[in-house]
Amino acid sequence: MKPPRRVRTLAERGVRALGGPARARVVLTLAGALAVDGADKGAVSAMAPQLARTFDLGNIQIGLLASVTALSGAALTVPVGLLTDRTRRTRMLAISVALWAVAMLLAGASTSYLWLLTSRAALGAVSATAGPTIASLVGDYFPAKDRARMYGLVLAGELVGTGIGFALSGLIGSFLTWRFAFWWLVIPGTALVWFIHRLAEPVRGGRSRLEHGQDHITDERDGAEADERCRHHDTPRPTRTPRPVDPSRHPSRPDSNPATQAAQRAHIDPHEDLVLDSDPRRASKWWSIHYVLRVRTNLVLILASALGYFYFTGLRSFATLYTTRHYGVTTSVATSLVLVAGIGALAGVLSGGRIADRLLRDGRVNARTLVPTVCMLTVPVFFAPAVYAASLAVAVPLLVSGALLLGAVNPPLDAARLDILPPFLWGTGEGVRTMLRTLCEAAAPTLFGYFSANVFGSRGSGDGTGLQYTLLFFLLALVAAGLLGLVAMRSYPRDVATAQASTQRIEESVQEQHGRKR
Repeated sequence: MKPPRRVRTLAERGVRALGGPARARVVLTLAGALAVDGADKGAVSAMAPQLARTFDLGNIQIGLLASVTALSGAALTVPVGLLTDRTRRTRMLAISVALWAVAMLLAGASTSYLWLLTSRAALGAVSATAGPTIASLVGDYFPAKDRARMYGLVLAGELVGTGIGFALSGLIGSFLTWRFAFWWLVIPGTALVWFIHRLAEPVRGGRSRLEHGQDHITDERDGAEADERCRHHDTPRPTRTPRPVDPSRHPSRPDSNPATQAAQRAHIDPHEDLVLDSDPRRASKWWSIHYVLRVRTNLVLILASALGYFYFTGLRSFATLYTTRHYGVTTSVATSLVLVAGIGALAGVLSGGRIADRLLRDGRVNARTLVPTVCMLTVPVFFAPAVYAASLAVAVPLLVSGALLLGAVNPPLDAARLDILPPFLWGTGEGVRTMLRTLCEAAAPTLFGYFSANVFGSRGSGDGTGLQYTLLFFLLALVAAGLLGLVAMRSYPRDVATAQASTQRIEESVQEQHGRKR
């Protein structure tokens, strides 16, 4: 039975808006992987009042539920990042989501706080795969000229999932129990495993990058088989002819990346001591980690991103609890208000990458660091009065505006990190970044809970005053992230030139090796 014509028309428009069937399939699948993880985190926040009553928990114990998830994930992100550069990424992601669904079953079955805490730790361990694998896949699926915009569409999945976790889990928990608020997430998680399993693994280095309107993806195994036939039979590969290659579809060509174009027009020279001459995957794992940390812009962006996620995680963990206590509303009303703010953040995610890419095409070489820097420095201007306000009518518009700016930070920032590293180090770079980010995520809920109870809170007070001053105080993290962004704006162009030079030399080295084998 065919769906109604109006539904088919809307679906076709959605596919066209995402760039065609192939791009739509990739965006929706990768966004779904982030969505289920975000929905889980949103569910914990929405169910915080019920969990507090069931297990007799304070703010610190509630914060620890989020902290232990992030901490266990941080322990594995670097090994996962290294593995991402050396193995089939879609298979890794599918296995991770399957294990995630099992962990959610265990979390909902918890009979004690220790059981719940242990299941949350297991959940963090299996969700550690998402960051490095998705970053590397985005780099190989999408051309550099569209990368920030497409990254924004993928990252939107996390915010959509978080909003669904707040709203639907809050609703389910209100009518049933907090256990069902966790259990229902197993259903979309299980379905997502099937979709990821059917997703083609892109060829590394950009030969599978999806152009607008493309229907199919070149699978990495197809490329490997063609190369093998070419070596054995000494015949040219029909789908990848010998050099020269179409520069518009090749990552190493100067006109394939607007950031590289802008750096070349500005006559920016690379750091010769950081230019690689051979495939970095053949070096030791410790060398790879050391290299990505030597790239100055990468290190600065890692720190800025970690500080941004620190505040976002703390805010997300206590948003429902703060709203119910400060404004005296019910949990369902609080989750609805948080969802409204999430819509602002979603608008920011979808627009931040577009603005950065447009500025980049106009010749602003540091656009992908400029946009997030301006946003991070401006967020406190909206968030501070929003948190301090006593009226919801005043707080909600300010909070939505601040959430929009906060959401606009990540797409250009994530695309910038891909610009400054060679493709074969994308997984390692994201693994290192995710480790520090998740350490900050792990610390945020517990620190927010501790400061609200023991630093700014008075004993026995349940009106949310301690949380209010805590949310205001930790806005300093966003200010610090913005100041780091100013540093990145200066170092980014030269690191872009260095990454491009490394990519070209690596490919030349690979060509020479293939020529000797023939």
